Amino acid sequence: MMRIIVDADSCPGRDIIEKAGKKKNIEVIMFIDVNHIIASDYARIIYKDSGYQSVDMAVANEAKIGDIVVTGDLGLSSMALSKRAYVINNEGYYIDEKNIDELMFKRHIGSELRRMGKKSNCPKKRKPEDNERLYKNLIKLIEKQNPPA
Repeated sequence: MMRIIVDADSCPGRDIIEKAGKKKNIEVIMFIDVNHIIASDYARIIYKDSGYQSVDMAVANEAKIGDIVVTGDLGLSSMALSKRAYVINNEGYYIDEKNIDELMFKRHIGSELRRMGKKSNCPKKRKPEDNERLYKNLIKLIEKQNPPA
């Protein structure tokens, strides 16, 4: 049975993910470290230690074939893909075997430039279109795996 597993530490679309899961009757599990407090009337919230990568490792360990993993972390995306889970980022873009290498390479180049003292692009402010895309693409992904009767 498909589930939505969320790297909820830095996920601005938690309510949207929950709405999609509720609409399609899909279990939603949100992993978050103990330094954050969130509440939900639908999703199961699992708190992890605040150690380095503790939430990412918990999400990676929980993910199974056919689950949807929502994360903004490319390393976690890669681990989830290796478990044959579907991955969508916080802005609603799909991450898959076709684009993960390019995304990881861009992350590496950005890291190298920052290490050399170059300025990096600041994270862009979240727009309503990001929320709409996240919801629409989550619903599409769920329906692709669980077509309506």
